[in-house]
Amino acid sequence: MRTRSLLAVLASATLLGPLASAFRGPQQHAAPAPHTVILVRHAEKDSAKDRNDPPLTAAGTARAEELARLLGHARATRLVASEFQRTQATLAPLAKATGLAVELRPAQELDALAAELAAAPAGSVTVVAGHSNTLPALAERLGAPLPGVARGAHLGDDEYDRVFVLTLGLAPEAERGALALELRYEAR
Repeated sequence: MRTRSLLAVLASATLLGPLASAFRGPQQHAAPAPHTVILVRHAEKDSAKDRNDPPLTAAGTARAEELARLLGHARATRLVASEFQRTQATLAPLAKATGLAVELRPAQELDALAAELAAAPAGSVTVVAGHSNTLPALAERLGAPLPGVARGAHLGDDEYDRVFVLTLGLAPEAERGALALELRYEAR
């Protein structure tokens, strides 16, 4: 039974691709189809220009371009940013590369955004640009706490290079039904 449970987890995570159905017995229900949420913090901001809604610095603009290069082939189906210009500017190069519009969601409405993301279609890939305080809270609401970030903590004020890839909708046999991994990237 333990081997069958492990195979169900792997199959539901689409790690076995087309072979997944071969491991599912005829009496079992189809496993939930996973979808992906990629969380990125906005790039470097220029607080000297505007404390409430700062634009990106030159380094931030370069980082946004690098993010577009990094995620340009991730098959994003949706881009979401907060109402602040720094998150929108962070996703602007990716929007241009993919032809997707950036959807705006209020930074403080995390419960509503988490519900939207949890209900995303199977196989979808949503990229969310958020803030040092909103990304960890959003990930916790999605059942996939961020690696290396303590519960209730924020990302460091100078941490702009972290990308978190969440796989949601995994089989109930998975520990939390969601997994998170971390990537890092640098502006060129």
